[in-house]
Amino acid sequence: MAWFEVISGGMLTTVQDRGRPGHGASGLTRSGAADRRAHDAANRLVGNIPEAATLEVTGGGLALRSVGETLVAVTGARVEVTVGGRVAGDWARVIVPNGEVLKVGVPAEGLRTYVAVRGGFDVPEVLGSRSTDTLSGTGPEPVRTGDRLLVGGLADGLPDEEQIPPPPPMDDPVEIRVRLGPRDDWFTEPSVRALFHVPWTVTPQLDRVGIRFRGPGPLHRARHGELPSEGMVAGSLQVPPEGHPVLFLADHPVTGGYPVIAVAVEADLPIAAQLRPGDRVRFVAVR
Repeated sequence: MAWFEVISGGMLTTVQDRGRPGHGASGLTRSGAADRRAHDAANRLVGNIPEAATLEVTGGGLALRSVGETLVAVTGARVEVTVGGRVAGDWARVIVPNGEVLKVGVPAEGLRTYVAVRGGFDVPEVLGSRSTDTLSGTGPEPVRTGDRLLVGGLADGLPDEEQIPPPPPMDDPVEIRVRLGPRDDWFTEPSVRALFHVPWTVTPQLDRVGIRFRGPGPLHRARHGELPSEGMVAGSLQVPPEGHPVLFLADHPVTGGYPVIAVAVEADLPIAAQLRPGDRVRFVAVR
């Protein structure tokens, strides 16, 4: 049985799969890979079934020694990948010989990188998922230096493709499509217009729960009463009292008491997951 010794856990590395839906009534969000598109691509390259777990590497710096020969793929934010000190490709299938070290560099653009191994990472399931939910503490602990990660058996046939074209570089500003509501009527008309007509800058306050933005000024409310807590979904653009919006990501809370001015379309959440401090975003209204 192959496994990995964690030589360096990097800034933040967690085990992720496609999440644990259906537990909102118990206070648990779906969680799962923040950039599900990159996660799925990594699994596809090594022939894993969709339920297989990958490693989500935030900010790079992961180093793994392979015990037994393994077949891996690294996708997501563009990084330098080396095996035994030799440069290997990202968004491509790579063999890691027994005893060699796979290293994932620091991304020059983007934030999150995904490492898949053929068979998936074998950690215990919690409520049907191997995902780490950083908000509730559900699932495995974040990966740390010295850990041992077993390789599982969730593999299928290898695809003909050995590499996948990576996504194009991110624009400046990045466009994220949103649908107004359900609480846009809690804001003044000039503030609703400003949401779409000024760029918003990603602050250092970002994690798997969400991203806080800052713009030229706060969004002003038209209503100032108390809003009862209501359900939240990934992509909700919630506006706290100070007026700077927060975009919820994979580990968002299941309820919230601040008005949601808009909700990002699901297809653009992988883009949001790759934002880093200083990136600029323009929200685009769609029906």
